Amino acid sequence: MPSAASTLIVLAAGGGAGVLGALLGIGGGVVLVPFLNLVLHFPITQAAAISLVTVIATSSTVAASRSGAHLVNLRLVMVLEVATAAGSLLGGLTAQMLTQSALQRIFGAVTFVVAILMLLRLNTRNVLPDDAETGVLGGRYYEEESGRAVAYRIKRLPAALAASFVAGNVSSLLGIGGGVIKVPALNAWCGVPLRAAAATSAFMIGVTATAGAVIYFGHGQLPALPAAAAVIGVQLGSRAAMTIGDRLTVRWLKILMAAVLFIVAVLMFVRGNA
Repeated sequence: MPSAASTLIVLAAGGGAGVLGALLGIGGGVVLVPFLNLVLHFPITQAAAISLVTVIATSSTVAASRSGAHLVNLRLVMVLEVATAAGSLLGGLTAQMLTQSALQRIFGAVTFVVAILMLLRLNTRNVLPDDAETGVLGGRYYEEESGRAVAYRIKRLPAALAASFVAGNVSSLLGIGGGVIKVPALNAWCGVPLRAAAATSAFMIGVTATAGAVIYFGHGQLPALPAAAAVIGVQLGSRAAMTIGDRLTVRWLKILMAAVLFIVAVLMFVRGNA
């Protein structure tokens, strides 16, 4: 039975994960899983199970808060979720081809490169005038930062599908949210503004995480009290992030994203060489 102190710590950790997950659309599991496993000594399966439940909670909060602002692109979600699900299902095949440590090192290298790419694009925006043609999968939303309605077009759809496939694969193999791949890819290569990419990714990772959470629950690997504490923390953190995110400029959101990606890269290298 978890102690009251450890439950409060999990609550606080969930709050931090909720802030990151809602702000950047990457899922707080990138920090929550290592924290639960390495600091609080939860078995990795329990840490992953708790993380998946919090991802669902973050996704639900973001979807409810951002749907009215049209930041979640549901048409793009339906297209990319097919590739994400396929990548998740084929995660077992990849695991037979490469060792876990090799996958972690490769993922760390890719994440490091993506972080550099985000920093190089600090002053690059994907928004178009509101009257611009968006195409079938593009979208429009009101941008608080500029005080006007903006539009965007989807470019390089095959790159978005490939990134979603890899994200699903990585999420299945390493137990972390695939948003660390989806959000930078959608923003850097596919013409999606960062806020829309984050909101769309947050919605998608909730759908992906549901299947995994059900499996863990069925195997009795989801501890009820820590999971409940983490979900409450995530809900509080996610709601706080909605306010924080509206005040941050896209430039600062990209800097925060790059910082998180650098941390994830280091964690993956450390775990891959352990």
